[in-house]
Amino acid sequence: MYITVRRYTFKAGSTDEVSRRAQEGFVPLIRQTPGFVAYYGVAEGNDRVFTVSIFQDQAGADESTKKAANWIRQNLAEFVQGVPEIFTGDVKWSS
Repeated sequence: MYITVRRYTFKAGSTDEVSRRAQEGFVPLIRQTPGFVAYYGVAEGNDRVFTVSIFQDQAGADESTKKAANWIRQNLAEFVQGVPEIFTGDVKWSS
């Protein structure tokens, strides 16, 4: 499996709207990506959100990052502050 974690900072007070839009718009899109296993969005506090995308392989994870960038540009641009931090890697152990 391959995991991508993306961490975003949004304008103050926008986390609920960002979450709603992501659930309605991005979640159905990412589920269609080949190799999809799971996707989670976590409100970290202080208007920060991180997402965890899990795929069977790196190709799916890379595709999800492209989809996320495009979707955010088209649907959340007015809320985003700065550039997201992106961490990716091959799962080496799990429970």
